[in-house]
Amino acid sequence: MSLTLGKSFDRCYNLRLSFLDGFYNIGVFFNKRSPFLLFRIDPDFIEGHEHKKAVKINMFKNLEASKFCETFLNLHSYRKQSLDILNQFESIKSDYHLDVNFLLNETITLTKVQSEDKVFYDNLILYGFFLTSFPSEFVFLVAERQSLIKKLRKKIVRTTAIQIATSPALELLKEFYEEAQEHSKIQIEKRFPTDEVIKLNDLEKDI
Repeated sequence: MSLTLGKSFDRCYNLRLSFLDGFYNIGVFFNKRSPFLLFRIDPDFIEGHEHKKAVKINMFKNLEASKFCETFLNLHSYRKQSLDILNQFESIKSDYHLDVNFLLNETITLTKVQSEDKVFYDNLILYGFFLTSFPSEFVFLVAERQSLIKKLRKKIVRTTAIQIATSPALELLKEFYEEAQEHSKIQIEKRFPTDEVIKLNDLEKDI
């Protein structure tokens, strides 16, 4: 997956993740002073390996656009004067602890800043997930960039993700997603009893 970088990206963190009978070498490119980042993906498989016919790679700059995130993950957003968080990974949804597992959870600290009585960290945090039913055919990697703007005394948190999956794993993801959507509709349509008391005289007035 070719990638042309300009002056905006001056740092890189590399991972080597197993997939099927080979590997994907993933580079996470970012800037020390910016929340933006990009992925570079290089497959490392034996010549003629059949992985090429069924593997799809997708990048998500907005995690809310991902079926995986919408189905399995709790995301957190928050904004105040000194903090701006958008779609930060919070947890795996409790209903899916047996269906989704961590592949990795790593933090790279770039800078430590002390302002008055508070300490702030400029970080790159990586979360990797796999589907329990397809441990070697599905990878979802979330890169969280925590960037400090010293002049504004503000921390900005942004996330980007990449998904690598075979067709069978994507079919399973689709089933989970559709099932979650249907369950959500049922919950919305469900009517709960109220504490309101309807008197017989009120009904007679409406007749």
